[in-house]
Amino acid sequence: MAFESLKAALADVVAIPVTPFAEDGSLDTAAHRTLLRRLLDGGVRTLTPNGNTGEFYALAPEERRLVTESTVEEAGDRATVLVGVGHDLPTATEAARHARDAGAAMLMVHQPVHPYVSESGWVDYHRAIADAVPGLGIVPYIRNARLSGARLAELGAACPNVVGVKYAVPDASRFAAFSRDAGLDRFVWVAGLAEPYAPSYFASGATGFTSGLVNVAPSVSLEMLSALRAGDYPAAMKVWEQIRRFEELRAAHAGADNVTVVKEALAVLGLCRRDVRPPARELPESERAEVASIAAGWSA
Repeated sequence: MAFESLKAALADVVAIPVTPFAEDGSLDTAAHRTLLRRLLDGGVRTLTPNGNTGEFYALAPEERRLVTESTVEEAGDRATVLVGVGHDLPTATEAARHARDAGAAMLMVHQPVHPYVSESGWVDYHRAIADAVPGLGIVPYIRNARLSGARLAELGAACPNVVGVKYAVPDASRFAAFSRDAGLDRFVWVAGLAEPYAPSYFASGATGFTSGLVNVAPSVSLEMLSALRAGDYPAAMKVWEQIRRFEELRAAHAGADNVTVVKEALAVLGLCRRDVRPPARELPESERAEVASIAAGWSA
């Protein structure tokens, strides 16, 4: 079974679209579609509905299905859709089958949320999802620093449709070792901590990176990708310097404002409301001016 086109889609800017909400707290489907079209028109070719920047864990099952369907419809033949799935295994496999039936090509499997995650259980969880939809590409989202590369290699040997990895452990040295233990050439490696980590992870073998910032400034993310593809690290680091403060604000308070800052910037640009769902929070008034200044600079 060939998954080469899916692998190519991962070696790119993997956008994690936000999920906008209306004043009454429901999904703002019109704004969602507008934001998706803006990403597509900006040159984005890989979309991940139901990612963390999309507030996956704050969405109800029917909302996640709607987000999936809307994204597939808007993407058409312009982009590859990588749907986030997770929670308990029955919920994840049901969502996987829904994504397949809706027309998505790949799944990003969120890190299992459980206080007791064993390495063998991690393999079993992902294998069950991969086996449920053998025609879809599978991309584990790895945030667990204790997981060994050998376990991912085991999963890859059992499931040929596991085509890539979103690696989100904030340790470039650990990534370099893990990717080689798992099989550097077996998977497409996506830097799962976005632009701030992309240069160091590309230096060790990543060929794609995720992005929430791309919702605000697609051209900035694509500029970094172009530099990294060319091996021009000084140029990539110039972009890194440009986005540094925005990403520092997102990372503040142990990442509590990750989505909040992106939605604040989009609100400043008049693209959607700033509303987020608990346990996230809206950005305090005292911190909004700096985000507005950054966003204005990118929209100029």
